[in-house]
Amino acid sequence: MSTVSVVIPCYKYGHFLADCVKSVLDEQEGVDVRVLIIDDASPDDSADVARALAAADPRIEVRVHERNQGHIATYNEGLLEWADGDYVALLSADDRLVPGALVRAAALLDAHPEAGFAYGRPLRFLHGGPLPAARTRSTGSVVYPGRWWLDRRFREGTGCITSPEVVVRTSLQRKVGGYDPELPHAGDIEMWMRLAAHADVGYVQGADQAFYRVHGDNMSTTDFGGQLDDLRQRLVAFDSVLVKCGDLLPGADRLALAARTRLAR
Repeated sequence: MSTVSVVIPCYKYGHFLADCVKSVLDEQEGVDVRVLIIDDASPDDSADVARALAAADPRIEVRVHERNQGHIATYNEGLLEWADGDYVALLSADDRLVPGALVRAAALLDAHPEAGFAYGRPLRFLHGGPLPAARTRSTGSVVYPGRWWLDRRFREGTGCITSPEVVVRTSLQRKVGGYDPELPHAGDIEMWMRLAAHADVGYVQGADQAFYRVHGDNMSTTDFGGQLDDLRQRLVAFDSVLVKCGDLLPGADRLALAARTRLAR
């Protein structure tokens, strides 16, 4: 049975924690799961909620920061210092997994050692509203060559992943390192591209993999100024991938031009 380490960073989301953890431990039969909740010095009762959950389930560990370290440092603490399963997932405390998501991703990665991570379709839902109906039966999977997948990201100038729907091979996560502290708002897309520079990319077909909560605290932008800043951040992320992985990417200059042309439109 595959082992999966799930890192749940939490800042002021104690009221979401129980539901998030339930989706990981009670709805993922077929994999051996452990959970680490990292409370980043929340001013609410998040740490107390996390400790209570851990007291009721030995599969849960808790770390509580005395001072706020920020989301990037918190991510990397869990991913690089703690995770030791075959695979690792990073799940925000306000999101949740679709039932069976981890076993579907693990099955893909078990069958395809060339794939460095697996993802699928996320379902967005409005905070305060009901969860949308989720598909839980996969119709199969596909593995994209990492270079092809990465080339498409550069040509489109965007990512195609929200975040909670991703499961990464732990050995690859350690190889490429953690999230870049210089990219606080575009670290996700840079990470997926960095992983794809080293391995192929798996996609779970037919089933939904995670629920992504949409509310005012999401790190997203809607006004013009915010959109412009998002474009700048994405461009920095694309450049960062080329700096870190350029030796693995023949034609890196062409990729950079494609991304800049797309983002300038």
